[in-house]
Amino acid sequence: MKNIYVLLVFVFTLSLGLAQDAETYFKPLKYRNIGPFRGGRSVTAVGVIGDPLTYYMGTTGGGLWKTSDAGQRWENISDGFFETGSVGAVAVSPSDPNVVYCGMGEHAPRGVMTSYGDGVYKSTDAGKTWKKLGLSKTQHISRIVIHPKNPDIVYVAAQGALYAPNEERGIYKSV
Repeated sequence: MKNIYVLLVFVFTLSLGLAQDAETYFKPLKYRNIGPFRGGRSVTAVGVIGDPLTYYMGTTGGGLWKTSDAGQRWENISDGFFETGSVGAVAVSPSDPNVVYCGMGEHAPRGVMTSYGDGVYKSTDAGKTWKKLGLSKTQHISRIVIHPKNPDIVYVAAQGALYAPNEERGIYKSV
């Protein structure tokens, strides 16, 4: 029995002498935040058909974010274009991945009024630039659906109504 204790003490002492300090491994590593930096919670995200690495994510206070490397890095693509930071819906055209629509204002997921939005925005260059289309007073956009073959036919579900394109009365009308 005494030999077993001596052997255990010997093995333990030997392992301490051979073990490297954790600092050897971790000192060269530097902390870095890979983002999204101010995303908050998210109620909408969408991928691009035919491109498994590209996604858009709308956050409730941080705007619209895009990744082109399956989430390794995220880039805010709404700053400087959108008037509010709360995104309720995002959609990418199935027929043209450069066409992206973004509806502002988080919809009420639990029946509670949340951050207001200021309408619908459209990008024709995969999020590099944006144009505001309208529906400023809807406040909460919960869903955007794009026609599978024509990216100019868009249905927008806003709090209280469903909207579609209409050349007679502007961009949208209640359907």
